[in-house]
Amino acid sequence: MTDPGLLVQMLALLLVAGAVAGLLAGLLGVGGGIVLVMAFFHVFETLGFTGPQLMQVCLATSLATIIVTSARSVMAHNRTGAVDWAILRGWAPGIVVGAALGVLVAASLRSQTLQLLFAALGIVVGLYMAFGRPDWRLGQDMPRGLRRVVIGPVIGLLSVLMGIGGGSFGVPLMTLHGRPIHQAVATAAGFGMLIAVPSVIGFLFLTVDPATRPPYTFGAVNLPAFAIIIAMTLLTAPLGARLAHRMNPKPLRRVFAVFLIVVALNMLRKALGW
Repeated sequence: MTDPGLLVQMLALLLVAGAVAGLLAGLLGVGGGIVLVMAFFHVFETLGFTGPQLMQVCLATSLATIIVTSARSVMAHNRTGAVDWAILRGWAPGIVVGAALGVLVAASLRSQTLQLLFAALGIVVGLYMAFGRPDWRLGQDMPRGLRRVVIGPVIGLLSVLMGIGGGSFGVPLMTLHGRPIHQAVATAAGFGMLIAVPSVIGFLFLTVDPATRPPYTFGAVNLPAFAIIIAMTLLTAPLGARLAHRMNPKPLRRVFAVFLIVVALNMLRKALGW
């Protein structure tokens, strides 16, 4: 039987994590997934769940929340006509294949290895957020042919290994290829659905040792964390969005980039046993 005291501690910590993730998502326009994976890891680790599959639980639970948040985002952006459905249709097969492959890779790795991968990719994302410029270009149109065949699965694979939706990779991809930022953000939300739905289905069939998993974990998805995060982001993301209209987001993005890099470096330190 689950210790009621432990469950109360878990719920309290998750409430804080969900509130912060939602606020940052609304304030900075970053996907909540990259914050949630780190938050889940520290919450579950603090409560003593340090098994070899802890990162799988964090990734799967984060991706489960992205199904809901991405669906809401796509519907909201579609009402303004900002979603480029042609891009979504063209990139969907590759991203879905990459997401499915990501589940197979994640299931075969130990939590420590996934920590290393997450930390490395987190540092890359943080550096781009800190130093990326809106006028950078790799091309005037989205990649096609062989380039799309290669890049699509890579986006799906890396996103699953980080437990994130389409924003961290999809938005830079589109803006670097001449798409307006509002269209990139709207369309990348659709990438999130393409990544999260197949990967969560796969993670639901992953067996996690009952002795080391957090309470009420189904497959690799922790249900209390999923429910609390969805509820809290519904409350705090609109608040973050309102604050964003009153503040200059550029320095805030740099502050968050530093925070992300520091946390990623700390996860890297732990994974290396330092």
